[in-house]
Amino acid sequence: MDLMEPWLLALVFIAIVGTLVVVVSGVKIVQPYEQAIYMRLGKFIRVLNPGLNVVCPLINTVVKLDLRTQVLDVPSQEVITRDNSPVNVDAIIYIKVTDPKKAYLQVTDYRMATVYLAQTTLRSVIGEMELDDILSNRERINIQLRDILDESTDKWGVKVEAVEIRELDPARKVKEAMEEQTSSERKRRAAILQADGMKRAAILEAEGKKKSRILEAEGLRQSMILEAEGKRLAVILEGQGDAQRLRIMAVGAAALDSKAMSVLSMETLKAVGEGESTKFFFPIELTKLVDGISQYMGAAQTIPDRPISTLKDVEKNFGNPDDILGPIPKAEAIRAQMEDLDRMMDSELKETNKLAQNPRNAEPNE
Repeated sequence: MDLMEPWLLALVFIAIVGTLVVVVSGVKIVQPYEQAIYMRLGKFIRVLNPGLNVVCPLINTVVKLDLRTQVLDVPSQEVITRDNSPVNVDAIIYIKVTDPKKAYLQVTDYRMATVYLAQTTLRSVIGEMELDDILSNRERINIQLRDILDESTDKWGVKVEAVEIRELDPARKVKEAMEEQTSSERKRRAAILQADGMKRAAILEAEGKKKSRILEAEGLRQSMILEAEGKRLAVILEGQGDAQRLRIMAVGAAALDSKAMSVLSMETLKAVGEGESTKFFFPIELTKLVDGISQYMGAAQTIPDRPISTLKDVEKNFGNPDDILGPIPKAEAIRAQMEDLDRMMDSELKETNKLAQNPRNAEPNE
């Protein structure tokens, strides 16, 4: 009995170990972000979902596939563009397994296959474009690559979610040529801007001179109008003053007789004699003037009487003074005319200031 105990213990141990092996090989735990391919004796059985799964022990094969989005790096490669410009391009691919059965059974390594496919597709797409289009249309290239790769990897059970070109590095000589082109373009733009600025400055200067001449001509016209108006009013007022003076003298002279006229004549001769001039001019004959004075002083043989002229005599001989000389303006009328002239000058001054503030109004309509 004692000799049999070690053998029994060994058998029990072997049985326990075998049971554990069978149990472990028959129970498979799949994580929430995974799915597993279950095969038995080389035959596909089913896809194991996340959680605890019981399979046939010892003769099963279970391969777990990650269903999360995976990031694949496409190595940098030199590509010749359509305009024969070499450029180094690399990219990043975001993929996700949608069908674990196809991803395992239809392709050996879906990651490597996707990367190689991205390299060849990237070379094909870039080779059909010019360098300027590549540098300015990255987003369009990314979308085009994603669509091509997604269509090709669909039969592998892999979905290409996005493709991003990480770096576009033209060759050194191409970079130098691009820098020279950029420098020339900037110089050209600077020259265009400078020429445009000079053109605008010349236009503005010409417009300024034009507006200045318009304002100057308008001011000259208004000043000439005001000056002429002032001269006209001055002549009118002066003539009216002379007419009023003559009427007053005529009315005063109408009441004078020949004696009074003789006295005035003597006073006039006295005033002339007091002057420094040696030449004298008389508006009437001197003999008649002396004769009148002698008659007034009694030296003449006869002193004829000359009746005093009345207003009726003046009207009979010369006509109505109002009809001949016109109405004499009163002080109120003259003051009203001066006020009208002041208002007209103020209006002209306001119009000139308005034109100076907004010169466009002075431009003639085309």
